[in-house]
Amino acid sequence: MWDRCSVSVRTSRKELLHLAHLLTEARFYPEIRMSRRILCRLCAAVIGITAAAAAPHAIDTKNSKITIHVSKAGALSAFGHDHTVTAPIASGTADTEAHKVELRVEAAALRVVDTKGSDKDHAEIQKTMLGPEVLDTGRYREIVFKSTSAQAAGEGGWTVHGELTLHGQTHPVTVAVKEQGGRYTGSAAFKQTEFGMTPVKVAGGTVKVKDELRIEFSVQLAK
Repeated sequence: MWDRCSVSVRTSRKELLHLAHLLTEARFYPEIRMSRRILCRLCAAVIGITAAAAAPHAIDTKNSKITIHVSKAGALSAFGHDHTVTAPIASGTADTEAHKVELRVEAAALRVVDTKGSDKDHAEIQKTMLGPEVLDTGRYREIVFKSTSAQAAGEGGWTVHGELTLHGQTHPVTVAVKEQGGRYTGSAAFKQTEFGMTPVKVAGGTVKVKDELRIEFSVQLAK
């Protein structure tokens, strides 16, 4: 809906500017000068509307978050369990017309929300995840995604290419994005080792987490 509205506004502006140019260049009778002034004001109004429509939108941080899924691996993986980690999106902007987005997450805000395991287990996982063995949030405080390009991928969908900064390193990632009811959701996969992190191992390596992680985001634009 937003794209169709923007195209309509741009088309109207082009036509009105063309008419204004013709009126300025031509010699008309005094009785139509008022019409020329009115038309010029209308052109200015349309230009203002278009500029406002193209402005990036802030992210509704209270209703936007990322979720990271960590799967188990190893010879005794049956004795471990998968992990789910989530954090609110701290700040960001989205340009729905240009399909550009920037998201920022405070690494220390990541929280383990596993449904399995004890509270003690969750606390140990949380400590290890935020500590120097994995994210090292004392040194690398932010997780940042910035889009670089986007292509349409079906109705209400896009393939968004961008750069993810994690653990002090920046690498390209591709995100599949969908829009529904004004909410944008998407997911991407990457390997921890690509960002200089070593997958955690316990029990002599017989239980460990997989190198590949899946990150999902749910973004609501501010009204």
